[in-house]
Amino acid sequence: MSRRRTWSEIAIVLLLSLGGSALYSILQIIDDLSQTTPLGQQSTALNTSTTTVQYVDLARQLVGIAVDLAPVALVCFLLWRSTRPHLSALGIDRFRLKPDLGLPVLIALGIGIPGLALYFTGRALGFTVDVDPAALGSYWWTVPVLLLSAVRSGLQEEVIVIGYLYRRLGELGWGRWQIILSTALLRGSYHLYQGFGAFVGNAVMGIVFGWIYTRWGRLMPLIVTHCLLDAAVFVGYPFVAHAFPQLFS
Repeated sequence: MSRRRTWSEIAIVLLLSLGGSALYSILQIIDDLSQTTPLGQQSTALNTSTTTVQYVDLARQLVGIAVDLAPVALVCFLLWRSTRPHLSALGIDRFRLKPDLGLPVLIALGIGIPGLALYFTGRALGFTVDVDPAALGSYWWTVPVLLLSAVRSGLQEEVIVIGYLYRRLGELGWGRWQIILSTALLRGSYHLYQGFGAFVGNAVMGIVFGWIYTRWGRLMPLIVTHCLLDAAVFVGYPFVAHAFPQLFS
């Protein structure tokens, strides 16, 4: 495939997914900084209800998750190989219990604890907005949808930002650290709507994930790690916020 066609493909994939999110996020932080209310006193919410009609809300949540996963299906289609493992170009092969479950738990702890410290530091210093990661109504399906949302985030970010972009940028002749740093900046940029603390934290996460991926060449541990991190935040937030309200004031 020609360089021009490869760049066109990358642009289309990103505009359909996280590149578009990055553009909206940059505009959001510009808007936030333009307000009279300081950034540290502003708030944002993830996984929000869209209506008070319970099952319409459920349907919208599921449709939203499916739509967000469509670009993941697209890059799997683009990099699919006829021989097994079919998604080896993305670093995906068969599931292995120890490296794909045990290792992610350790990585999640190593990233999650400093990430929480950075969030609270950012809140204290006023450069991170107050983030409510679980603003859904309280229904029987709330926790399953939040878990699906965590899976959606893990698949969308790692398959596209790591698996797909590392493959395509490598084909364009980019070096290892050039790819790691540029994709880390992309990862940080689509979290800018949460403030500068989220930008820094996610960019550092991108560097760590990139180093791990280029060392071992397997994407599954990173997907599982990301899912575990988001599941802990989405599902655990209401309990922690209730138990320690002073941390979230």
